[in-house]
Amino acid sequence: MNTQQNVAATTGKPHRQPLGRRMLKWTVVMIAVVATLIGMLISILFWNALSTERPVGFQAVQAKDADGKPMMVAIWYPTQTPTAPKWAGSFFMQVAANGAIAGNQLPLIVLSHGTGGSVTSHADLALALAAAGFVVAAPMHSDNYLDISSVGTPAYFTGRTAQLRVSIDYMLQQWPEHQRIDANRIGAYGFSIGAFTVLTAAGAKPDLRGVAAYCAAQNEFACDMLRQANSFLLGSNLPANFDSFLVDTRIKAVVIAAPGLGFTFKGPDALANVKMPVQLWQGDQDDNVPATSNAQVIRDQLGSSVEFQLVPNAAHLSFLAPCGILKLAPICRDPDGFDRQVFHDAMNPRVVEFFAKQLALP
Repeated sequence: MNTQQNVAATTGKPHRQPLGRRMLKWTVVMIAVVATLIGMLISILFWNALSTERPVGFQAVQAKDADGKPMMVAIWYPTQTPTAPKWAGSFFMQVAANGAIAGNQLPLIVLSHGTGGSVTSHADLALALAAAGFVVAAPMHSDNYLDISSVGTPAYFTGRTAQLRVSIDYMLQQWPEHQRIDANRIGAYGFSIGAFTVLTAAGAKPDLRGVAAYCAAQNEFACDMLRQANSFLLGSNLPANFDSFLVDTRIKAVVIAAPGLGFTFKGPDALANVKMPVQLWQGDQDDNVPATSNAQVIRDQLGSSVEFQLVPNAAHLSFLAPCGILKLAPICRDPDGFDRQVFHDAMNPRVVEFFAKQLALP
């Protein structure tokens, strides 16, 4: 009989491993379980990557904004290079990272994300457009998911519009494949404050001087956000040129969704210079940016020239890319009974069709 058996026989108690050794054993087991679960989650996300029938190339580049500061621009484009899943923040995209571009004289679409968004906020739409033959460029505006400190400052208004213009400049002049783009066929898509950005770039003249009076009488989300940011717009001492927007006449077609700050376009001439075709999307359950004071104002101003799409049961964030299995609240939260994936499967082709018609895509 060995020593351990002797101890057990003497005390009448079974031998137990030291506490430290038992804890190490369970720690190893737990790490293995967690690693397995993480691996399973990654595998599921991997196999459920956003994808298209035709291959799409993807790049993330560094441009410089109007102040010379680095600004990320995500680019999607047609390719014939084989694709693979690429992590895009909370989901995978099936793309050819830095793949060779296919085609010439390609139309360009710039995407402007909303407050707290990112270059991949509308990745599924970007993929659909690129698969159809467009080059798509999405700048990371200064009010993004990593840093929203610019909210309510001039950079949130005129600065965004300048960033959109700089993105077009980069794509036409500095992007290594810039010669593949047709500078006469450029469109723009904007969501929420991104819609405001796109409209001002297209020639709209918002009444920002009236925001303080409007917000004093209204309890709207945009006003709450400006109050929380202690925005200069709510004061009486407004800086010079705070409402001077750089119009970009290269933009020939516009699609906007759930437009923010729509109430600033109530003036009779606010949208008089927006001459290009406009497609307008709005969810009828949008509590953040109510249709009556935003999308409806724009629709009334543009009249019969706007193509209006009202989406039943859609909320504000329903226009963001579908979340798949990874539901990150609140950006993945939709009204009961609303299927974001089904909606985007219907919306994206309509947007592609609109741009294809207006920009003469073969």
